[in-house]
Amino acid sequence: MMRGIRGATTVTENTSEAIHEATTELLQKMLDANSVEFENICSIIFTVTPDINAAFPAEAARAIGMTTVPLLNALEIPVPGRLQKAIRVMMHVETDKKQTEVKHIYLREAVVLRPDIASAQ
Repeated sequence: MMRGIRGATTVTENTSEAIHEATTELLQKMLDANSVEFENICSIIFTVTPDINAAFPAEAARAIGMTTVPLLNALEIPVPGRLQKAIRVMMHVETDKKQTEVKHIYLREAVVLRPDIASAQ
């Protein structure tokens, strides 16, 4: 079964170091919370808000060993008044988990995006 795992985080500054650190933290928490191994990841889509352009979030995934996982970076729709300096992730994985068992991870200022999800706290 393929499932989508969502995640999001924020950075305080638009630097390569901040983007890589926040993305690495988010990916690791998503993997750990859902017991996902790299070989079970089908693909990952990363989006960033328009105020983040110092680095690609996918670079962080490559740096932690996701060398064969298909990765894509994209720009988030710039809706006025929405969360800034945000990195969002959609990870597609092969898993036996039910949809209700998947744990979506929201960190830092991104917890405001999905307060209805328990793991966002």
